[in-house]
Amino acid sequence: MRLLFLAVLRRHTGNAITAQRVRDHLEAAGHVCILKDALDFESPSEISSFIKAESLEAAMALHLYRGGRLLPGHGIPFGIIFGGTDLNEDVKQGEKNKVMGKVLEEARFAVAFTESMKETAQRQWKYRKQDRSHWLSHARSWHRGAQKADPHAKDKIYVQSQGIATVPSTTFNWNTFLQRSEINQSADNLHVFLLICGLREVKDPLYLVDAFSEWHREEPNVYMVIVGPEVDPVFTREVKAKVKRTAGVRLIGEMAQEDLHAVVKNCFAVVNSSVSEGMSAAILEAMDLEVPVLARNIPGNAAVVKHGVTGLLFSSPQPPSPPLTTTESSGRDPTPLTLPDQQMALEGGVENE
Repeated sequence: MRLLFLAVLRRHTGNAITAQRVRDHLEAAGHVCILKDALDFESPSEISSFIKAESLEAAMALHLYRGGRLLPGHGIPFGIIFGGTDLNEDVKQGEKNKVMGKVLEEARFAVAFTESMKETAQRQWKYRKQDRSHWLSHARSWHRGAQKADPHAKDKIYVQSQGIATVPSTTFNWNTFLQRSEINQSADNLHVFLLICGLREVKDPLYLVDAFSEWHREEPNVYMVIVGPEVDPVFTREVKAKVKRTAGVRLIGEMAQEDLHAVVKNCFAVVNSSVSEGMSAAILEAMDLEVPVLARNIPGNAAVVKHGVTGLLFSSPQPPSPPLTTTESSGRDPTPLTLPDQQMALEGGVENE
């Protein structure tokens, strides 16, 4: 089958990486999957012309609004994969909400990465629960007689967890990265906390900056490093200005995926401070590399991180009471690291394994 797959493909972002993985999976299953950036199309008519020119038989979109809004009305079946911004942010805007509801009504199936995402969509658009085992079984109906499927069926939201793969670069040099980050200390005694995100407000990279800076002043071997592409130019200027005047915090631009995985493997822990997430690829990759995770306690993160078992969830940059002690659980350094009074507030106790 020849498929069109629409997603926002900003380099080195979670959406782009997820889209590429889904594309690779579909092609491995024997389909031809043409992955296109949704931002390259200004109107549905451009999509229609592309579908005809490429003799496409079906389509998919990652993100109900950004990609999905371009797919209805072309005479081919399509499905959508929920992102995070569509369910958590775009639903709050009346016109976008209305458009997404119409897209979901026409879609043959929808994929949510977690049960909580599915429940959010069902509450928003009042879709009934379904009990089919796997979204692919529904997608295969395209081949067996798509004209018989009901495009307005409500039992169409399937939960399929996101798959990830990490391939750290074998030529990556951690000391070179530290020099690039202007961290002039021995790597042996450093605790680098890594925040991976595109620079836009929903990722809230400044949420923990002051807390980490205060911690750095008390323990100079503690650093927070923000890594990611400049997505929002205005917000990027704000982040750069804040980091420039803040001790113990560094900002690095986008990196090749293999190098980024190597950075994750060498850091002390990965941090996520987003206001909204679907399913964070950075968290999944850190777990795959057996690196500790500290994540803001939002539904998307709480669906992945079990507090005190697979990571730590925090709700505020303010200190907890009483202070907690956390240990680096990857096996590289069993020495406890006591977080100071400015550490992030954590929910509940820590279960040591």
